[in-house]
Amino acid sequence: MTKNMASSERPKRILFVCTANIDRSPTAEDLLKDIEGFEVKSAGVWFNARKRISRDLIEWADIIFVMEDFHKEVITTLKPEAESKTIVLNIPDIYPRNDPELIKILKMRLKEFLKIDLESQN
Repeated sequence: MTKNMASSERPKRILFVCTANIDRSPTAEDLLKDIEGFEVKSAGVWFNARKRISRDLIEWADIIFVMEDFHKEVITTLKPEAESKTIVLNIPDIYPRNDPELIKILKMRLKEFLKIDLESQN
């Protein structure tokens, strides 16, 4: 996949999920939100998450990136058929929002899975 997609193609819908939707998933969402060819949202699995995961969000997404294994478990409990489109990034809950190390890890993992170069992004 390249950074630019043909204008006739629907953007790839990416959902990032962490625990509370405060630090990791919003940071990831910010990395992709202005990249052509992607429509991006984020959510959390906790009951009191800033934006809570839902069946509608799971159905909306083409790819779901979760930070930890238990996030995938929550998603597949809500929607078992989402297992094949859910990818665990294995990023622990130790980073504040927009932490430079978190951004570095996210860029590396997203490059691996989405085949895009985010190095030019802030």
